[in-house]
Amino acid sequence: MDKKDTIQKTGGQFILDPINSTSIFTREDFTSEHTEIYKMVMDFDKERVLSQKEKIEKYDPDLSIELLKELGELGLLGIDIPEKYDGIDLDKITSAIVAEALVQSPSFAVTWAVQTGIGSLPIVWFGTDEQKKKYLPKISSGEFVCAYGLTEPSSGSDATQAKTSAKLTEDKKHYILNGEKVFITNGGIADVFVVFAQVDGNKFSAFILEKGTEGFSIGREENKLGMKGSSTAQLIFQDAKVPAENLLYKVGKGATIAFNCLNIGRFKLGCSCLGGSKQAITTASQYALDRKAFGSSISKFDAIQKKIAEMAILTFATDSMIYRTIGLLQDEIDLIDKDTPDYYIQMGEAMGKYAIETSMVKVFGSDCSHWVIDQGLQVLAGYGYLEEYSLAPAYRDDRINQIWEGTNEINRQIITGFMMKKALTEELPFRDAIRNIDSFLNEGPSSDNSEFGKEFDSVETAKKLGLYLFNESLVFFGQDLKNEHQIMEMLADIFTDIYTAESTLIRTKKIMDSDNPISSTKYISKVFVSEMTDRVITKTHSILNSLHDGSVSEETLSKLSQFEKRMRLHTNNVQLKRNIAEYIFDQKKYPY
Repeated sequence: MDKKDTIQKTGGQFILDPINSTSIFTREDFTSEHTEIYKMVMDFDKERVLSQKEKIEKYDPDLSIELLKELGELGLLGIDIPEKYDGIDLDKITSAIVAEALVQSPSFAVTWAVQTGIGSLPIVWFGTDEQKKKYLPKISSGEFVCAYGLTEPSSGSDATQAKTSAKLTEDKKHYILNGEKVFITNGGIADVFVVFAQVDGNKFSAFILEKGTEGFSIGREENKLGMKGSSTAQLIFQDAKVPAENLLYKVGKGATIAFNCLNIGRFKLGCSCLGGSKQAITTASQYALDRKAFGSSISKFDAIQKKIAEMAILTFATDSMIYRTIGLLQDEIDLIDKDTPDYYIQMGEAMGKYAIETSMVKVFGSDCSHWVIDQGLQVLAGYGYLEEYSLAPAYRDDRINQIWEGTNEINRQIITGFMMKKALTEELPFRDAIRNIDSFLNEGPSSDNSEFGKEFDSVETAKKLGLYLFNESLVFFGQDLKNEHQIMEMLADIFTDIYTAESTLIRTKKIMDSDNPISSTKYISKVFVSEMTDRVITKTHSILNSLHDGSVSEETLSKLSQFEKRMRLHTNNVQLKRNIAEYIFDQKKYPY
């Protein structure tokens, strides 16, 4: 694809750019190397992880560390680490692929995710050359396990209000840390920790801390609902003596490090959720084919077909928006001059450019897997509730995904909050786009009579409606909109639905225009866009009724009628879902 078509100035640009001129990266654009790595990881996951899953889930830290080292030998701990420090420095797309492919043990997958994500990326992006030389080769091999210490008993999502303190000694050789961190993944098995503390009371900063540091101890392992095979522990600092050279980046730059690393962490979590959703669909579809009731396979039952189809629709949409997002991140990285001295600092800061989209991936991906696994368990019925079947533990393990890396509620605030920031600072030309809404509506429906013409026009109209609602909310509340959490959440869901629908449509068109068209992807897009419009319109009424206290003016209702008339699609969703399910049952797995 033409590079100029894929590069956006900043996150959130999708709401302004016409769908017809938008190109995106999808898994259909994988190189042969990407495909080989995906297969290699899937094979490792089945042969080495699945075969020992029972031991992993009973919490065997030595086994998890051994498996990490095996991944290190394959180069899969050093994907984001420069070759100079014994990594293999591959693209961000490869990171997404590995995160998606490690599905057999969510506990081990999260151990790997912290090792290669929030545990090590602060050093990769913001560490000094000396820090990188000291830690990254051993992280890449698995000799050192990483952890990331941000959350505290009194501060979770509001991370910059951390109470852990750091004070420079008079001789300026050490920082003395006091405080506590909680819910630290890999905490009980890590050798190297990136921890955050307040220097001089209000300068949020990051430090590299090693196991065995004087004054530092590790608390109890938490007894969790799920992810029982992973380590989750407390970190306790009682005059912990950290060498001054272990300050990461600069004093007061903790937020830059924390949030940019969390952006990629949220994205990779979405990838893991995608892999789990695909596995749940494969499990449920194979069970439905084998299970007999009333003299027939339950795969013939319309209600079961509906479930399988809806699971696949949501998962396909998640896949589409995930790889679109990593394509944007990779394009942004590709713009950075590799020869610049602060290349990796710029890379880390570049992640913040797409905070909107990475939060969307986290929210939509985790909501998707939560719903898909729940529906998959329902297909298995009583057997789904038994621990010997895979969906019972998956159900427990998945629940955390809507909580960590920032709760989905917080991430919805981030989505709309960053849209507000970009609007108020005029980073994006929202004003011009809002002024053009009336002329767009007056033009009437698009004359595009192609296969997806109506769906493209529906998404384009939804963008204009989203902008209209966003503007109405800003005019009514001003900057106080940030305190209207219910409206912020609804706006975030509208933006996310639009982004996902557009991603799904563009990916489907790419598939249908290829040498290997798959008709059921066409049905997926048509159903998703149709149901997206229903969700957006319902939230539109809720937002406007809130703004106008239930007394919406005739003028506003008239405009809303224009939007609805142009967005509504008369799609036979019932039959299309049957067609989708039939294809999945023919393939006996999630096939896309």
